Amino acid sequence: MTAAASVGCTLSGAVIRRTSEVSANTEQRDELDDSSAPLIEHLAELRNRLIWSVLAFVVAMVVCYSVWNPIYNFLTRPICDALEGRGQECGLILLKLQEGFFVAIQISFFGGFILAFPVIGYQLWRFVAPGLYRSEKQAFLPFLIASPVMFFIGGAFAYYIILPMAYDFFLGFQQGPLALPDDPDATQTASTAMAGIVFQGSVSEYLSLTTKFILAFGLSFQLPVALTLLGKAGLVSSEGLGSMRKYAIVLILILSAVVTPPDVISQVVLFTVVYGLYEISIQLVRRIEKKRNEELRAQGLPVEDE
Repeated sequence: MTAAASVGCTLSGAVIRRTSEVSANTEQRDELDDSSAPLIEHLAELRNRLIWSVLAFVVAMVVCYSVWNPIYNFLTRPICDALEGRGQECGLILLKLQEGFFVAIQISFFGGFILAFPVIGYQLWRFVAPGLYRSEKQAFLPFLIASPVMFFIGGAFAYYIILPMAYDFFLGFQQGPLALPDDPDATQTASTAMAGIVFQGSVSEYLSLTTKFILAFGLSFQLPVALTLLGKAGLVSSEGLGSMRKYAIVLILILSAVVTPPDVISQVVLFTVVYGLYEISIQLVRRIEKKRNEELRAQGLPVEDE
């Protein structure tokens, strides 16, 4: 009888302790969604999100293919404005018979990526959201909104500011031919004539240059979003980013050389913009740290820098 009572007391104590642990874990979880899902479920979810992302890209690409002419007119507006400003007719040429078709595909691919970018970002959010606490979701959501906004701001900056300046600069290297006089008695001979340099650009090469500019600046404007998010998560600090400034300069120079055409002007412009965004990111991370330290002091908790 004593043994039975002892076992009963032991089981009762275990149940009480287990109930307390479950209650405590429930509070600490902060309503974490399905964090213990098996690996196969995560892989299946990843597959579904990838399928939706690819499907959105394909649909967006088909839509852009159906209206590739207006998109082409939009993308060629910077070069046309630069040529018209110099009194020249705007026109691009096809170097190959099939180039026109591939130009339409190229425009569709570029437009599809831009159009599907918010959907792809949303699918990424749907994949990682179940593994986040509610407080983490609230902290991450502004960055999810800021990412496509900053991408479009970067692309617009390249299209409306950088491209007109760059194309006007490039066209400045044209020169008109030194024509022979009509007077047959003139002393000037054909040997003194000078060959002209006139822009006759390929459609494919022009679109590659233009889309590369737009994508490079759009992706570069993601830098403040990425670094601020890492600072919010405590993975980077403003002091650490400041101490890595000289290495960041080298990496930005390499990035500028890789993603832009091989000319100094575009590389310098991209470097200046990206480095400016890096400095802005440091200030944003510093503000996050200041706010975090104020919250810790209000709770009576120790602050890291003290």
